[in-house]
Amino acid sequence: MATKVLVPLLGEGVEEVTVIKWLKQEGELVKELEPLLEVNTDKVDTEIPAPASGTVLKIVAQEGVPAKVGTVLAFIGKPGESVDVSSPQVSNVKLSTVSASPVNPNVTPDTAHMTQGAGFIAPVVAKIAAEHGVNLSQVQGTGLNGRITKNDVLNFVESGKQTVDNRTQTIHHPPSTAVHIEGDQLIKHTVIRKQIAEHMMMSKHTSPHVLTVMEADLSKVIAHQNANMDLFARDGITLTLTAYFMMAIVAGLKAYPMTNSSWTEGGILVHKAINIGMATSLGEEGLIVPVIKNADNFSLLAMARTVNDLASRARGKKLQPDEVKGGTFTLTNHGVSRSLFSFPIINQPQCGILGTGTMQKRVVVIDDAIAIRPMIYLSFVFDHCILDGASADWFLMKVKETLES
Repeated sequence: MATKVLVPLLGEGVEEVTVIKWLKQEGELVKELEPLLEVNTDKVDTEIPAPASGTVLKIVAQEGVPAKVGTVLAFIGKPGESVDVSSPQVSNVKLSTVSASPVNPNVTPDTAHMTQGAGFIAPVVAKIAAEHGVNLSQVQGTGLNGRITKNDVLNFVESGKQTVDNRTQTIHHPPSTAVHIEGDQLIKHTVIRKQIAEHMMMSKHTSPHVLTVMEADLSKVIAHQNANMDLFARDGITLTLTAYFMMAIVAGLKAYPMTNSSWTEGGILVHKAINIGMATSLGEEGLIVPVIKNADNFSLLAMARTVNDLASRARGKKLQPDEVKGGTFTLTNHGVSRSLFSFPIINQPQCGILGTGTMQKRVVVIDDAIAIRPMIYLSFVFDHCILDGASADWFLMKVKETLES
């Protein structure tokens, strides 16, 4: 009997993946646990191994097409063995592993808009809907038995109408006016590029973005880094400025907890955990934001080790889906590409994002005397629904003071 290759559970709240690339084609031999295909979820690429040895008899899920957890991706068996592809959704999959309560079996796609009255609404779906002011009765569910998924809500927000502060607004993507001429090259959108574009557009339409900028003198940071570089290297750790930025952000978030929050229709949700996302460039492929969970429990050594690990695995496409979720604040160190300061876009549903520019030696006045110091711009973008200018500056001043002291 042919073995079914199913979409596995890749993390809490992950309900579907997008097939990126098949590493084996129909008719090819594959060994058990050998990489069979690559999938993407939340901008994380993951290899799925073959569950058995044999020949790839039939590929059901095509590249670029989403596939829900528990559905059939392919069949592996003996050459000539028949397979049943009439129903890709497998009835004996243990859906309880998807980290959700059982859905109402009577719900169909036509009745999914009944939301709680017709089926289970996962907490993460309800949270996203509340944050964007979405009435779930207007959302068509595409999940199992018509269940409304996270992507259904986000697609609803992106495609048109959402309620914000009891007012209805329509989001429009402006039509392209680009003219194709001879010699132009059309580079097809990758899955990651589409996800980045959708998330950024959604963020700009969700929060009123405000930018505030301060300068910080990194003299003491550089002195400490130089004094401890070799010591950290003995443990195989590169002590980068990013680790110091993370520690300063922790100090700021602890001093002003409102910065570590999210907007909801019921009120401002102040997060107990301090989970800091670290925007990491993947080159031309885009960027990804791995999250350092409970960052307030880290020493500088542990922070540097974690920064090294996440950055390395992000660029090597070795992150797990859970490692890019749950962030409550984000750091983007755009200074690594020599940028002085920027206006980053908030990583929803967070309150703010801090951009750190490149360090430059500049002439400054200290105690009425001219001095040369290693200076850096700190660009803090915040949600004006949550923070006002003064409270945002208090947070940023704490980050500055931490770096300078």
